[in-house]
Amino acid sequence: MADNRSTPRRPVKAAGKGGKKSRGGGKKRIAGIAGMVLAGIIVLALIVSGIFYLSVDLPEPNEDYTTQTTSIYYRDGTTKLGELSVQNRTEVDYSTMAEPMKNAIIAAEDRTFWTNHGISPKGMFRSLWAIARGEELQSGSTITQQYIKIRYLTSAQTMSRKLKELALAVKINRTVSKEEILSGYLNTVYFGRGAYGIEKAAETWFNTDAASLDVAQSAMLASLVNSPSALDPSNGDEASSALLERYQYVLDGMLEAGNISQADHDAAYGSLPETAPVSEDDTYSGPNGFLMTMVQNELLDAGLTDEQISGGGLKIVTTFDSSMQDSAVRTAQDYTKRAVANARTDGLSESDLHIGIASVAVGTGEVYALYGGPDYLSSQINWATTARPSASTFKAWALLAGLNQGFGLGTTLNGSTFTPTGDSVVVHNDSNVNYGNVTLLKATSYSMNTAFTDLVTTMDNGPQSVVDMANAAGVPTGDGWDINNRIALGTAQVSPLSNATGFATIANDGKVNSTHVVQSVTDASGATLHSGDTASSQAIDENVARNAQTALKSVVTSGTGTTAGQLGREVIAKTGTKDDGDAETISAWFVGATRQVSTAVMFVAGDGNADLNPYSPYGSFSSALYPANTWEDYMEAATAGMDYKSFPALNNIGASSGNNATYAPTSNQSYSYPTSNQSYSYPTSNQSYYYPTFYPTEEPAATQEQQGNGGTGEGGGDDDNNAPGGNDPAPGIGGVPSSNHT
Repeated sequence: MADNRSTPRRPVKAAGKGGKKSRGGGKKRIAGIAGMVLAGIIVLALIVSGIFYLSVDLPEPNEDYTTQTTSIYYRDGTTKLGELSVQNRTEVDYSTMAEPMKNAIIAAEDRTFWTNHGISPKGMFRSLWAIARGEELQSGSTITQQYIKIRYLTSAQTMSRKLKELALAVKINRTVSKEEILSGYLNTVYFGRGAYGIEKAAETWFNTDAASLDVAQSAMLASLVNSPSALDPSNGDEASSALLERYQYVLDGMLEAGNISQADHDAAYGSLPETAPVSEDDTYSGPNGFLMTMVQNELLDAGLTDEQISGGGLKIVTTFDSSMQDSAVRTAQDYTKRAVANARTDGLSESDLHIGIASVAVGTGEVYALYGGPDYLSSQINWATTARPSASTFKAWALLAGLNQGFGLGTTLNGSTFTPTGDSVVVHNDSNVNYGNVTLLKATSYSMNTAFTDLVTTMDNGPQSVVDMANAAGVPTGDGWDINNRIALGTAQVSPLSNATGFATIANDGKVNSTHVVQSVTDASGATLHSGDTASSQAIDENVARNAQTALKSVVTSGTGTTAGQLGREVIAKTGTKDDGDAETISAWFVGATRQVSTAVMFVAGDGNADLNPYSPYGSFSSALYPANTWEDYMEAATAGMDYKSFPALNNIGASSGNNATYAPTSNQSYSYPTSNQSYSYPTSNQSYYYPTFYPTEEPAATQEQQGNGGTGEGGGDDDNNAPGGNDPAPGIGGVPSSNHT
């Protein structure tokens, strides 16, 4: 009998909690719908792209690119400073271009050039993603795209330009041979130094032609295309190092592609090929070449491209004042001639004495005038932006640091020779003059090494506080900024432009500005591409800055900077002269500011480390002579017609009068005071002096600091003889400022 029982069924597993129905089917349906939507979007995008592709025609070669010149103006917007032209180009046939050059440019800019379709999918999606996020557009990533942008379009950072570039790159890749594209690119692209196209580049950089370029020369030219101005080795060691790195990248690419042998690669790899001197192009001749280079570098830093700057038909209005600039050039060149003509040493050359002048607007950071040298084409070293030992001008930042910690202008400090705690080397003033206890105000007026070393060692975290205050004022850290108790004495290297910026901050009640040389940039349509930032920010306490103003005014009224008093305006100032420990003066400074203009003047010699003393009519080079007079003569012209403005009142830091604090020597701090029989050398009534013919018949009047305690020379002194291991300087000669005059 058959078994009529039903076959047992496998129990159904509950779907989800509580035995609910599985959601897998729902998720699949959602995924399917999403896939269809995405497919629809892709299809729609392809249709739109296709329509756009068909609608875009290859335009005529960019007329603007071949005809427009960028003009640079002084701050009035009408007086022309110079022009940047794009016409330095000679086209050559593809067949006459050296093979290494073709291979090098591909290795540098587009290693898939021979196989890609004119665009880089990765680069395209990167650009579209940037567009979608509202970020800055990416530049063309293939040679074809770059060629399209330069030759037929513009450098405008817009979505429409980028999309047109992509469409045209694909279209031209289908209709024009790769050889024609590469030829057009090499005849069009900018290689720096005003050279457009490979023929002019070969001539400008190597005194040869496009057909004769070797592997090393080709690799270097291809490397420059990435950023011609920033990589120009004439701009210094940093630019040379960056160029060498990219040059080696290009050589590696050529080797990888099999275009050069390992032997050729290795022979070229170690160093850049020798280049021709900078072309005698009027564009950069004379002192204005330094200004134009600064303008270009500032705009590159702001994000503009070389093509835009040099060939975009831009109107660049700088911050430079034509009258002030003329005065800076005239004054610097006049005092260069005077120093050589009146030097005690015969056979000196004007080309070996360098003056740097930088003049900055207080409250805006605009650079009014700048003198970096007589001719940019002869030497690309800009002495107004080159940092050298700042000497006693650096005491300004110790002054501010002390005031910021509550030390007042009446605080008592040690003005005599002593050995700081934990140190083995004495610190002394110029000519070993001892003053006993002095106030911070007097120490600033007379620039006393001992008092400022005492201040720094007494402050909390003194050396670092000095550095922090300098940085806050807009002076960047550089070489020689070693953290030690003598940092105020000026081994720290600072450029004239940075020093002028820092003193502008003090003059502006502690508000700092970003120093800049460009007011505005507009394109051919009048659209503004860039504007200089004139906003201030409070970097130093206002009352601290005003107390510092009072101290630095005393430098002019009764201290080492009395020359500036001839200006007839309220001036804050600081002098500084730096010795190298061997009785050689390696830098001499005068930095000062009114309420409207801050100006720094620096003298150096040779490579910037040579001795200035041979240029002195007295035997030792003093900041109170040529630097101070250069500053005063320039500022007479610079401030002519300006309103008279005083520095504001202050609230005294610390007690209202008398000494705010007295710091006695600790038990382990040793002091050396002059003994009763210590001898000094003073000028006798019949002592003779030699004076330059252009100077008054009397010697520059000695200030109280120079006469201090009846001693000769001034009380300050900013020589690194006070650095550990230094030697004592020789005393000044009979009241004539000594070689470490401050």
